[in-house]
Amino acid sequence: MRIGLTGSIASGKSTVSKRLLALGAHVLDADRIAREVVEPGTEGLSHIVSAFGKEFLLPDGSLDRKKLAARVFGNDAALGVLNGITHPLVIDTMRSRSDELEKTDQKAVVIWDMPLLIECGAYREMDLVWLVAADREVRIARVMARDNCTREHALLRMAAQMPQEDKLSYADTVIFNDGSMEELHVQVDRAYQRLFEEKEAL
Repeated sequence: MRIGLTGSIASGKSTVSKRLLALGAHVLDADRIAREVVEPGTEGLSHIVSAFGKEFLLPDGSLDRKKLAARVFGNDAALGVLNGITHPLVIDTMRSRSDELEKTDQKAVVIWDMPLLIECGAYREMDLVWLVAADREVRIARVMARDNCTREHALLRMAAQMPQEDKLSYADTVIFNDGSMEELHVQVDRAYQRLFEEKEAL
């Protein structure tokens, strides 16, 4: 079974992902894989250099992530080019790793931890979509505390993403993360247990 786990910025998706890993799920982290597919010597890095130029490389030949982030932030065209390079590579990698896990464990629950699961269309390949949601003001406060930034910057970060309200329509399960860690874990544990109860009922 493949479950797409997504959520808007500062919703707490990473915390849910860690809990699922502790419960025995296989977690594939799209952000981590996105770094892998643009390492030196990869097809991804070669395409980025072709699209943006060698000035986005560090002296050791690796990608200057900060410089590239500054280039694409607030620039829809540049971001579209970058996503067009990285998203297919990330999805292909996650697909092949999921296949390998399912070959060795037919009962495997594979979590695709992916911020842009819906935007890049990967949700279509999932058996279920789980959305981690939180109140807008709670998320703004978390971004400001985490990134040590102003409210205005936090709002810009949020505005660059699909609104949480739009994501709700894609979700089979919504996990609300406005309360304590204990309350969050209870929701995750129940949702995970339900997977196995529903399998047995089939």
